[in-house]
Amino acid sequence: MIFSSVSFLFLFLPIVFGGYLLVPNIKLKNMWLLLASLLFYAWGEPIYIMLMIFSTFINWKFGLVIEKKPTLLKYVVIINLGILFIFKYLNFVTSSLNIAGLETNISLPIGISFFTFQAMSYVIDVKRGVVEAQKSYLSLLLYICLFPQLIAGPIIKYHDIATQIMERTINVDKIYTGINRFIIGLSKKMIVSNTLAVYVDTIFSTDVTSLNIVSTWIGAFAYVFQIYFDFSGYSDMAIGLGKMFGFEFKENFNYPLTATSIKDFWNRWHISLSTWFKEYLYIPLGGNRNGKTYRNLMIVFLATGIWHGANWTFVLWGVFNGIFLILERKKFIQIKLRPLQHMYTFLVVTLLFVLFRADNIEYAMGYFKTMFFGFDMTITTCLELITPFTMFIFVVAIIGSTPILKFVQNRLSRPIVNIGGYLNTMVLLFINVLFLASDVYSPFIYFRF
Repeated sequence: MIFSSVSFLFLFLPIVFGGYLLVPNIKLKNMWLLLASLLFYAWGEPIYIMLMIFSTFINWKFGLVIEKKPTLLKYVVIINLGILFIFKYLNFVTSSLNIAGLETNISLPIGISFFTFQAMSYVIDVKRGVVEAQKSYLSLLLYICLFPQLIAGPIIKYHDIATQIMERTINVDKIYTGINRFIIGLSKKMIVSNTLAVYVDTIFSTDVTSLNIVSTWIGAFAYVFQIYFDFSGYSDMAIGLGKMFGFEFKENFNYPLTATSIKDFWNRWHISLSTWFKEYLYIPLGGNRNGKTYRNLMIVFLATGIWHGANWTFVLWGVFNGIFLILERKKFIQIKLRPLQHMYTFLVVTLLFVLFRADNIEYAMGYFKTMFFGFDMTITTCLELITPFTMFIFVVAIIGSTPILKFVQNRLSRPIVNIGGYLNTMVLLFINVLFLASDVYSPFIYFRF
């Protein structure tokens, strides 16, 4: 397990940030951050830290060579995908083949999908001539293992951060903005996502025959909000921490649950992943050219599903996202009224996330059946978990997933916004401390990707 929330918030982070402020120059600051990041990862993965170090070394060496011989890119891409396949997908492949003696039991390194894609971003950027090869191995290792975004993203593309490795500044405003963003992200996770997780985990661990149409729909909606506040919360924390140390990471979410189409949803959800696939897979495949748009879209979303995990549910989730995108592009799905566009998108996203959350396809199919035909109202399993507090959190989740608060903030005067911001930060920090004191550990969902 990575640092517990309490250890991270009250021990690791203050020591690392305090030391960072005391170190006099950028080279020493980078070294301090690198050591802290390696310790952060080693705390939870003492063995697999060597895998990350080795992977970074291979990409660093290839980067130096690829700058002069771009044709060698394919070899390092094969190595990166090979490492990812062995540690993330080999168990799945051998179990799917169901041949005696072929079964493997390799544990999944935390964050391997994220640091592998970042390493590939680097060598591809070098090959394209977008950036120069990084001469310092330690600088490249810092880019790969920077602790704010190491284990659950967002995926930082090398060309977005290359200059910041040796040129960045911090000031009081940046530090406050970063702390505030971090606390907002922590609140999304601790207060909203973790509360909904209790209901979601109970629902999806219950036999579908013990559920009905009410409990399944509530469970599905709860999971949509849980995963959104979980992952956007982590992204907020990473962006905030990055800002505290002088880094500027791009946004990873833009109110995706208010999208008006599946295309719009993917322009707003996990932006770092969708833009990664667009830049490094979709465009190289030909993009919209040569009449192969739909083929390329399906390849990208099949890869998106596979990236999320070694399970047929993820594969189907990616495929169905691709299908809906194609149906929208072909104008088979045309909705004129904006409220209906929001309803259509949220419904499709909800149904697809049921597939994403289910342990297997059989359970997902049974869950879908109950969602539409489970009219046995004598079943009350899990409904007792819907307490007034849970209902309040649902309301908070609905409001927080829309730009309503941002709209209100923009309408207020600057002094009121500043005072409200300070108070909001202090109140949220106090509430988070209370939640942390309960000592309920709930890992971020994307830790397993």
